[in-house]
Amino acid sequence: MSFFEKWKAVSAMIVVEFALAVVNALFKKVLNRGMNQLVISTYRFSISTIFLTPIACFLERNFISNLTGRVVCSLFFSALLGGTLTQYFFLIGLKYTSTTFSCAFINMVPINTFIMSLLLRQENINMKCKSGRAKALGTLCCLGGALILTLYKGMPLMNQLTPEVEVNHNIKSWIVGSSFLFAGSLVWSSWFLIQARIGKDYPYQYSSTAIMSFLGAIQSAILSLVIDRNTSTWFLKGTLEISTVIYAGMVGSGLCYVVMSWCVKQKGAVFTSAFSPLIQIFAAVIDISILHEQIHLGSILGSILVIIGLYILLWGKSKDTENLKNSPTTEKNVQPTLPLTSSPSHT
Repeated sequence: MSFFEKWKAVSAMIVVEFALAVVNALFKKVLNRGMNQLVISTYRFSISTIFLTPIACFLERNFISNLTGRVVCSLFFSALLGGTLTQYFFLIGLKYTSTTFSCAFINMVPINTFIMSLLLRQENINMKCKSGRAKALGTLCCLGGALILTLYKGMPLMNQLTPEVEVNHNIKSWIVGSSFLFAGSLVWSSWFLIQARIGKDYPYQYSSTAIMSFLGAIQSAILSLVIDRNTSTWFLKGTLEISTVIYAGMVGSGLCYVVMSWCVKQKGAVFTSAFSPLIQIFAAVIDISILHEQIHLGSILGSILVIIGLYILLWGKSKDTENLKNSPTTEKNVQPTLPLTSSPSHT
């Protein structure tokens, strides 16, 4: 039982990251065919709402009685940051770059989450100990990797591109795409912090995800109508677009959000976001073997630096947790704000 409990969250997050990598690959295909970013988000969240609402009503019958105004307000901002804006920024960035490159910016989510926690005084860095210096070094490495990703494209590492994916990869579009991807990683990081609070006030993963998806669908639809009033963009064309929004809605915005919300509750925001690099690994395999997309040297170098920095940070964080547990002056009921280990506490 202890072995199962120890690896349950890890296994769940590995499956989630693979499912999200498939979502990103499908999105890249339909974006290349001209599908609107906000239309994708609206359909995705709508399907997620339809899929999760019956499950929430069946498994969490008492969720309405605990739905306060404060919780609804939190879910609104959770949908805005973790749903509408994250989807919009990432899809624009994905359109200008590639699946593997966009996933590299997802690796920035844990470090962004950590920096935000510092600003909110939920985390601290003690430069007098190894763990504090490791967290500082990891932060600098991740930021350096992000700069390389944004400013250095580098030579292509694949021999050629197929005609279908040979899109505009000039420097200007690369920087524009990087800017939107970085903005997407920032709002996605803030979602983890908000979700950690929601998990304490409203511990109903299915209903909270269903409500968040419903609010995200409304926000995306309104934003789409404000930006582009061309109604023809709302018509899905072909099997690929239909299957993409269904899969993204039921799996990407439905089950994956439920699992991540559960993991934040069980293990903390930093633990959950730490699995983000797996998306890039899965995406690279899909890019090379199926989509035949180009991979550039800058993407590899920047990604390696980000991942190294990420795990230096995580090592420092895990040492902090060990020190807190072993400290004789630590009260029994004190828990680290963003735990990384399997200590009994919180997607």
